[in-house]
Amino acid sequence: MSQELYTNLAIFVLSLLVGFEVISKIPATLHTPMMSGANAIHGVVVVGAILVALEADTPAFYVIAFIAAFLGAINVSGGYVVTDRMLEMFSKPKDKGNKGGDK
Repeated sequence: MSQELYTNLAIFVLSLLVGFEVISKIPATLHTPMMSGANAIHGVVVVGAILVALEADTPAFYVIAFIAAFLGAINVSGGYVVTDRMLEMFSKPKDKGNKGGDK
């Protein structure tokens, strides 16, 4: 294995550890708003998957690029769904019709 692979693997492992430490220190009340915004940023993953697909030269790489783009798109849309549901909690309740019995 090359030195570049070891360097990239070390950076990946260190980023996992730092990410875990940062996320574990966030209080539960702030976790959902923070994660819903962070999930929307995963559009970068979709762009990266498209760039990988452009460089693919075997069917296996095409499959991996498709899976990465698909999972990234699910993560992006899920972030927006969570954000929408969270914002609904802070909106005024909608009028459910006739509460007073008037016709």
